Amino acid sequence: MMTDLPLDQVRTLLAVVDEGTFDAAAAALHVTPSAVSQRVKALEQRTGRVLLLRTKPVRPTESGEVLVRLARQVARLEHDAYAELGLSGGGEPTRVSVAVNADSLATWFLPVLTRVPRQARLCFELRREDEDHTAALLREGVVMAAVTSSPDAVPGCSVRPLGRMRYLPVAAPDFAARRLRAPLAQALTEVPVVVFDRRDDFQDGFVRRLTAGRRGASALRQYVPTSEGFAEAVAAGLGWGLVPEAQAEPLLRDGRLVGIAPDRAVDVPLYWQQWKLDSPALALVAQAVTAVAAEALRA
Repeated sequence: MMTDLPLDQVRTLLAVVDEGTFDAAAAALHVTPSAVSQRVKALEQRTGRVLLLRTKPVRPTESGEVLVRLARQVARLEHDAYAELGLSGGGEPTRVSVAVNADSLATWFLPVLTRVPRQARLCFELRREDEDHTAALLREGVVMAAVTSSPDAVPGCSVRPLGRMRYLPVAAPDFAARRLRAPLAQALTEVPVVVFDRRDDFQDGFVRRLTAGRRGASALRQYVPTSEGFAEAVAAGLGWGLVPEAQAEPLLRDGRLVGIAPDRAVDVPLYWQQWKLDSPALALVAQAVTAVAAEALRA
């Protein structure tokens, strides 16, 4: 029965994944490529699992992702311990990596950064990713925390509800007058639509609900991969779209947008997931996220 995992082997695995190749990992660790290969092979033998796909760049297997996440968590705990002991190397700041969806970044998340006490000396590395996919970055150990749309905790993580982000189906007034004269459900399957990227099926889901699952949005699509650009594209008349309430309301007041289905707002529940670590840095960030979300999101 396996008792423990040698940390030098686990750290080597992380270096290979982060650097992309065995040679690059060897340079980063100041050892030979042969030593890197031997450590990874020993770890695979110890766990009885293949941990890396020998591609270019190297990618972790599902089992490898578990150990990569472990390595990142150990590094985080070591950093916090050194900081508390005054051994952090001249006041080196603590880096916190967080995955956040584009709409949260554009509307309510950035004020979180200002709520964290400055004396905490935190530096943030934000990864923009759709809320349906941020959990994958947690599973891979790429980030320490994430805003997600899933209430199911990633293994090794805790989860707490933040609130609901409301989206309004809107269009430019001229677009609505010219293109949405037919019954709405039928019209939305035919007229241009603005979508975030090729993975975005939010607008399709909205139309499927209107058509009882028969059809999605039109194939006439404008791909606009920024939250601010998305709202501006809809206001410019390039198509209709579901825009976050916080962004849509000023445009509605200015007459640049009109609601096309006022009783069909869509609420997306958001959750905060983070590693289960006794980390002062993560605790401060979680506290700030919860406070700002309570003010900005619907209960």
